[in-house]
Amino acid sequence: MTEETHKKEHDEKHLDKLTIKELREIAEEIPHERAIHDMKKEELVAFIKEARGIRDEAPVRKKKHISKIKMTKAELKAKIRELKTLRLQALESKENDKASRLRHQISQMKKKSRRLVAV
Repeated sequence: MTEETHKKEHDEKHLDKLTIKELREIAEEIPHERAIHDMKKEELVAFIKEARGIRDEAPVRKKKHISKIKMTKAELKAKIRELKTLRLQALESKENDKASRLRHQISQMKKKSRRLVAV
């Protein structure tokens, strides 16, 4: 492979990482009707890709995990109150492991109620 062909392959893969000056130099080699110097970087990249026949692969978007809340706000609050009384009973009977698990459940229920209000 010669340096020139290697450089072209490199440019095709990393057009987004090039500077505007470099993109303009590449675009000047391509026959065009519109003024290159008026184009923004995104437009230059699209122009070069279109001229060279490079297909844009859609970027993979990460989906935010949204849990489905099956309880209403009132039901959640009632469940939190119930768990709090159970936790106090566990603390009084010195069942620290059970109290810790209940505290965690209460925390999770509070987070769910906050998400429910935000939606």
